[in-house]
This record gives sequence, structure tokens and C-alpha cells, in this order.
Amino acid sequence: MTEILEQLSGRTVIVGSGLAGLMTALTLAPKPSVIVTRAALGAETSSAWAQGGIAASMGDDDSAALHLADTLAAGDGLCDPTIAAGIITEAPAAIAALEQAGVRFDRNAAGGFSLGLEAAHNRRRIVHAEGDGSGAAIIAALIEAVMKTPAITVLEGFEARRILMDGEKVAGLLCATANGAAMLPTSKVVLATGGIGGLYDATTNPMGNFGQGIALAARAGAALADMEFVQFHPTALDSRRRPLALISEAVRGEGALLVNERGERFMARISGAELAPRDVVARAISAEIARGGRVFLDARAALGSRFAARFPVISSLCGEAGIDPAKDVIPVRPAVHYHMGGVATDANGRSSVPGLWVAGEAASTGLHGANRLASNSLLEAAVMGMRAARDISGMPAGATGPIFAERLPVAADASLVRPIVSRHLGVLRNAGAIHGAIAALLPLAEDNGPAADPAIVALLIAVFSSLRMESRGAHARTDFSLKLANANRRRMCLSDVLEIARATPPYALAPLYTFARSA
Repeated sequence: MTEILEQLSGRTVIVGSGLAGLMTALTLAPKPSVIVTRAALGAETSSAWAQGGIAASMGDDDSAALHLADTLAAGDGLCDPTIAAGIITEAPAAIAALEQAGVRFDRNAAGGFSLGLEAAHNRRRIVHAEGDGSGAAIIAALIEAVMKTPAITVLEGFEARRILMDGEKVAGLLCATANGAAMLPTSKVVLATGGIGGLYDATTNPMGNFGQGIALAARAGAALADMEFVQFHPTALDSRRRPLALISEAVRGEGALLVNERGERFMARISGAELAPRDVVARAISAEIARGGRVFLDARAALGSRFAARFPVISSLCGEAGIDPAKDVIPVRPAVHYHMGGVATDANGRSSVPGLWVAGEAASTGLHGANRLASNSLLEAAVMGMRAARDISGMPAGATGPIFAERLPVAADASLVRPIVSRHLGVLRNAGAIHGAIAALLPLAEDNGPAADPAIVALLIAVFSSLRMESRGAHARTDFSLKLANANRRRMCLSDVLEIARATPPYALAPLYTFARSA
């Protein structure tokens, strides 16, 4: 039997408790809201694992214009300049709002912000907390603020399974709980569910994050944008740990070098060297590994004994693997880290579905383009959470429409999807692999089984990839290695993607599907 939570009827429902979700709820207060989270508040969120910090032009030698220029350069022609300029200009206000909520950022001896340098930034502008523990420190402070805010109701152990619709408008949210199904009647839902890393074997994200928000929005008819752009962080700690531990590029910002097993600094011949954009570094490392080599990060000369003080979290993670960064080189490999695509939104986080907002990594605003600039992710999450809240606050109170009981869908399981995506939609792609992935994913996406939602998200990535016949940013194709003269973003709904997938030549359907079923 489905329980209808009438006592919470009409409140804004926020799905997810990372930075975007928490900032949405805090900014909405004193207007009431409900945070729905499948785990404990703030747990299983990529925000808490963020090491570097938040990009903001706070230095005396910096400006919003310089920050925007770096963002546009990294985005490789696909950023929305207006959206990007607006979010970047709001960065100092976001930092101030976080401080007001209780976040304590690191300061230098003069009392100013201690600013870090990361790849593709031409200024030190990374505002951080507790060294490389920025995400955890920020989330901990925001959780404390949320728990002190009476207007915010937190429902832990509630997993969103479907957005309920009244025609084309949002009418509620269907959740799975320990006691069965529960429905939240609401005309306002904010998806802040994070990324898609759990679709891949090698990722720095929580393994349970397979793009739930994208699947929820896609099933509700929302437009999706730029789904092909999956960012592989160049330097994950190469170990058996899952998910892989991240070695922040702030380490390279402090002077650490990339070398292969022969001790060669292979990035020296590439523009930007170790601090080139992430897609460039990831492809270079992948090439070294593809030839049978290994890649290491060498921080011995740059940091040596200071490593543990500057990067305590990374030092601890290395220690778990038996590595002392002060004395040893650190084995690294690319791993899925961030998704630039997602649910298409406007400048306030509104999707194409009335009553549905999306903030953070689940959204595609146009800030990141084809390749996210380092530490712009937490910036976007904070700014867009605040903007969505302000937009919702400015709307007249609307009555919730009728909602009807739906059968609770089965719990999602990405295990059948993960080997297909890992093998065929990685750092380097080609038509045969992409079409093979589509053929293997389509039957899973059209089924009602546990693989359906992860397969829908993966199919979106594959079909968008098949249509981008160029190499741009994080999307690299060996069969279309050049960049087209005109850069165009793409939006499609799930119905469009399914139609294209059904018309795609079924390359290697049988072996791929068998591979997926037996994995």
C-alpha cells in the first residue's frame, strides 16, 4: 500500500542532499521544504568528496572577466557565455552565503582567503577549507545549518523512483522507503541528485550515483542537453579501491609532475603541460596506458615532506595503498569524475517540465560546455541552488493537482549496464563501439527491470555521442578526430533518443548483450 504524506503536501521537495540540494533548502527558508535522500543527510554525495574547493575571483590580481575567459577556454566552444558570466559573477556572493551558513574557509596570514591554483586557471582562485577536505567541511557545515532550520523537513531513507505528473505538470514524487511506497504531493520538485559516475567501473563518484535525476526527468518528458560530455579526471589513484580515490589537480597546481614508467615527463611537450585542461591530460595519460605503460604523479621535489600538511586527505588515501607521497611516486589513471551534460535548464534551474527544477551536476546549464573548468562544479551547485530557491520563492503558491497511485518500480541496479558503458563509452570512442553500446542498452532501457533507469541514462550518453561526429572537449572520437567549425549544443527528449536508437544499425548486438548479461 502507498502512503500519501498529506502533512507535507504543497512543500517544495528537493531530491538529494549534496551542496546544490542543501543550498536550495537553506535559501528557501523560512518557506517550508522537504529534502528527500536515500542515505543519511549529506552521505553518498560527490560534494562531500570534493578536494580542491570553489572557483571564485577573490584575489587582488583576479576578476570575473578573467575567470570567465578560463571557463570559456576549457569549455571548448560549447559554453553559454551569458549563463557562464552570470554564475561566475555571483561567485563572491556564493562564498559569502556559505560563510554565513557556517562554512569556514582557509585564510592566509594576512586574513585573506588562501587561494589554490588548478589546471587551466590563470590565477590562484580556488577557495578551499581544511586543505584538501573542502567538500567534507562545506557539507558538514551546511548539514548543521539545515538541522537548525525548522522550515526544512529531512526524509532519510527515501529513494525517489518516479515524478508523478498531472498532464504536463509536476504533481508529486513517488518514493521507496523501508516501509514500502510513499507519495509526496507537490507541484514543485528540485532534482539535485548528482552525476553518472556509477555507470562506469572506474570512477571517483559514489558507485550508487548513476544519474537518477536524469532518469527521473527524462521519464517525465524533460529535455536533456549535451549528454555525450563525460569528464574523466586524469589522476585517480590507480588501485583496487572502488570508487577510485581522487588525486586533486591542486597537487599538480603545487608543482607535481606526471611521468611514465620510464621516468619521462610526457606532458612537457603538450601546451599547458601538467596544468592543461582535464580532457587533454586524460587523453595523454590514456595513450601512455594504451601502449602498455604506467603513469605516476611525482610530488617529491615540489612538496616532499610538506605533502601531508597541504593535502592531508590525499596523503591518507595514498597511505591506505601503501604509498608515501613524500618519498614515492603515486600511480594514477583517468576515471569518470563529472558529467557536463544533464537536464537542460534555464538560468534559474527551470527544466522544460513545469514545476521541475534541476541544480548541480544533474543539470546542464551551459556553464561547463564540453569540458568543465576545475572547481566550477561546487560554484555552480551553490549558485544554482540559490537561484532555484529564489525562483521558487517568487512563484505564487499553487495547489497540487490530483495524484494517482502508481506501482513502485523495482530498485535500480547498474551492474548489467556498467560493463557496456565502461568498455564502449570511455575516453576514446568510435562509431562501432557507440553503436554497439546502443544495441546492447536499448533492450535494457525498454524493459521494466532493475537495469532500466541506468540503461536509459547510458543510452542517452550513447545516442548523443553517436550524433556528435567530431572531437570536442571531453568527447573524443578516433573516427572523427577533428573539431567542426561550428560548435552547437544539442537538446533532445527521451522519446527522440529512443526513436534514434531503434533506427541505429545493431552492430554486435548478440555478443554485447550476452557480455552484459553475464558480467
